[in-house]
Amino acid sequence: MLFNGKTVLITGGTGSLGKVLVRRILSGKAGTAKKVIVFSRDEAKQHAMRLTYLHKKVSTDEAIYRNFSKVLEFRIGDVRDYAAVCSAVKTADIVVNAAALKQVPSCEYFPAEAMLTNCMGAANIVRAIGENGYPVNTVVAVSTDKACKPVNVMGMTKALQERIFVAANILNAKTRFIGVRYGNVLASRGSVVPLFHEQIRNGGPVTITVPEMTRFLLSLDRAVDTVFAALETGLPGEIYVPNVASATVINIAQALIGKRKIKIKNIGIRPGEKLHEVMVSEEEANHCVKRGEFYAIKSMLPELAGTRKEPNALKGEFSSAHRILDYPRTIELLKQHRLMVGDKIELDDGELLR
Repeated sequence: MLFNGKTVLITGGTGSLGKVLVRRILSGKAGTAKKVIVFSRDEAKQHAMRLTYLHKKVSTDEAIYRNFSKVLEFRIGDVRDYAAVCSAVKTADIVVNAAALKQVPSCEYFPAEAMLTNCMGAANIVRAIGENGYPVNTVVAVSTDKACKPVNVMGMTKALQERIFVAANILNAKTRFIGVRYGNVLASRGSVVPLFHEQIRNGGPVTITVPEMTRFLLSLDRAVDTVFAALETGLPGEIYVPNVASATVINIAQALIGKRKIKIKNIGIRPGEKLHEVMVSEEEANHCVKRGEFYAIKSMLPELAGTRKEPNALKGEFSSAHRILDYPRTIELLKQHRLMVGDKIELDDGELLR
């Protein structure tokens, strides 16, 4: 089993992805982990997450409660801090780097800060393993579709993060460095669904950029599935991409508004935004293969290309403009993941949005 006897370190573990990762790992369905370490710099989020488990709100509550200090550990620290990274990484078998500055406007105004977290944080993990010989088996970089042909600082720094981890395989042969890249996570703070929920709750208007803008949509569980698939079968230097559909922002807005008398206001494309996102570029399609329900982008570095011959899975770029859900199927997707207005959504900071 994937996590049997393993210590798993999740940087940025109090974020929306981190919390679902912790829940899924501790469920034991992919093996019984020795320990899960949540590493982040926000003590308030850690305290809220700790209380969630102590208050027995998950299926694994009894096991966690009796062995809390042994199974689930919280560490305050920042990926920018090399010493803190060393302290957390040294006992880990698997590292999932979910720590990031991910809000596009924030990164545009503070690019140096984005670089320190998204790039130097990744470099610190690689350095800690390489300089100290820590016996880490696998490192997973969590990336975004905005890293593909990037036009904003967040995407640029995430693209560099991908390359930092891919290249790390060359000088750290005992550790496998792989990545995952996915699109708009439906319930994460800053994504369109919580934003539209808040606007609808306040009576509108619901603001959209342009009606025809498209975004890939996937649930947090699907994002975690991508991490698990990469851990299961990913080869050094590969980046796993989920094969998911997309929707127009106008269909998402109208689906959430329903029959309510709330206006929709077009505000135009904001700085750093694309009309359509790209998950796999035309150039990457030349070395993109199929792995079950996922695509794997193989490294362009010849040392990592290997001799395994696999047919290309794509003939061109994989864009959110290519497989767009119509209005009824957009409603179906939102209902499937309980994301319609009135459903409970837990955001990154623990706030419940209904």
